[in-house]
Amino acid sequence: MKQFTLHLAALLLTPALGLAQPVVHIGSKRFTESYILGEIMAHTVAAAGEARSQHHQGLGNTAILYSALRSGAIHAYPEYTGTIAFELLGLKRVPDLPELNRLLAPHGLAAGVPFGFGNTYALAMRETRAQELAVTRLSDLTRHPRLKLALSQEFLNRRDGWPALREAYRFAFTDVRGLDHGLAYEALAGGQVDVIDVYSTDAKIMRYRLRVLEDDLHFFPAYDAVMLYRREFEQQFPRSWEALRRLAGRIGGEQMTAMNAAVELKGASFPSVAKSFLGAGPTDALEAPGRPRTFLSALGGPDLWRLTLEHLVLVASSLALGVLIGVPLGICADRVPRARHWILGGAGVLQTIPSLALLAFLIAALDRIGSLPAIIALFLYSLLPIVRNTESGLGGVPGSLRQSATALGLSDWLRLRLIELPLAARTILAGIKIAAVINVGTATIAAFIGAGGYGERIVAGLAVNDHALLLAGAVPAAVMALAVQWTFDLLERRFFWTGPHARRP
Repeated sequence: MKQFTLHLAALLLTPALGLAQPVVHIGSKRFTESYILGEIMAHTVAAAGEARSQHHQGLGNTAILYSALRSGAIHAYPEYTGTIAFELLGLKRVPDLPELNRLLAPHGLAAGVPFGFGNTYALAMRETRAQELAVTRLSDLTRHPRLKLALSQEFLNRRDGWPALREAYRFAFTDVRGLDHGLAYEALAGGQVDVIDVYSTDAKIMRYRLRVLEDDLHFFPAYDAVMLYRREFEQQFPRSWEALRRLAGRIGGEQMTAMNAAVELKGASFPSVAKSFLGAGPTDALEAPGRPRTFLSALGGPDLWRLTLEHLVLVASSLALGVLIGVPLGICADRVPRARHWILGGAGVLQTIPSLALLAFLIAALDRIGSLPAIIALFLYSLLPIVRNTESGLGGVPGSLRQSATALGLSDWLRLRLIELPLAARTILAGIKIAAVINVGTATIAAFIGAGGYGERIVAGLAVNDHALLLAGAVPAAVMALAVQWTFDLLERRFFWTGPHARRP
């Protein structure tokens, strides 16, 4: 309890601390290498002592990171020259850094600090399967159009990804599906798919004995790892910028592969690998054989209380907004028959919008990432059960009681407050309970836009296919959902129980 109180106090004091020292916001994508580079950048900034650093882990794909960078929600994130050229600028080739920066300048952005390694896309198969089919080059795949391909969603849709590759090699595959990069290796090893997309520095290529197919048409260009940042960052945080510049050329390809392996194969955490590289932590983090992360060790990690508080804030804030706006809307739906269809229909339509689609829309509309768009999204999802139950509860009040109240001279407001709302309270509370339980589960999606909560563990677990870490995020969310339901059940029994053992005044 004492530890919880300390963490709560720290959370409440965060705004005051933020006023005392500026914050450099670092982003990363949802794969191991990006997590590690983001941690290295964040720890480098923190060590410079000029500002606090905050690493927004696994924000999403290139489009979300780019949008966050342009809006100022983050200051920098690790990117690749090929992605900048093809995906962000729509070029036909990868120019040198000066040319890239000339084209990025109108957007207020710049690319710099080449880390020292490249990481290009490639396609890979199990060695045994590739030998069986005599496949060594990408062009050999054209002879086997019935092979099953599982490609990451980003690779499936980016300009320099699958659409252009398919056209260049004239592929005619009939079974191409999207699969998260962190899960693709296990699907390939299990024989569920035949071909996946990989990064050239992936540690699991050796572990699963995969054959990386030769790009005989030289379709994939160089993807040199760099830092993509806002141009004003250099002047705004000169000491932090100078510290980050010293990272240039320090990470070789083999070293990056070793760091990826430390996380994916040895169970090391992203921060520990970053600190080991920077010499700020145990130096054996990359060489130690490591033990598989257990569920209990992942569950009781040092971030448990922080994630719990963040999750509670997301749920409580969105639910409070839902009650504040949903109950009046339900009253309006009951009182104004013409508006009932539009109110209930609108709330129903909001409930059908996919979570990630709504979050992406809110990021674009608000021009920011983090808690605000997540809270608004959760609030919108909470409206339907609250509005519908409010309208239903009020509609269930007997007409005779309303007529009696009117005959007694009560105004509409007094009749609503003293008679109708108390009689409908149990139904309204049931709607609020449903909204709260739904929001606990839906809030895990908020981690995709840097809003924190238990979803951080789930997203990180997906990135490295760590089932223990996945469960360490999913189980607390399920427990919180049960706790919320039991709390509302207790309130219902305390105030509305009408059974034979109910308390009498």
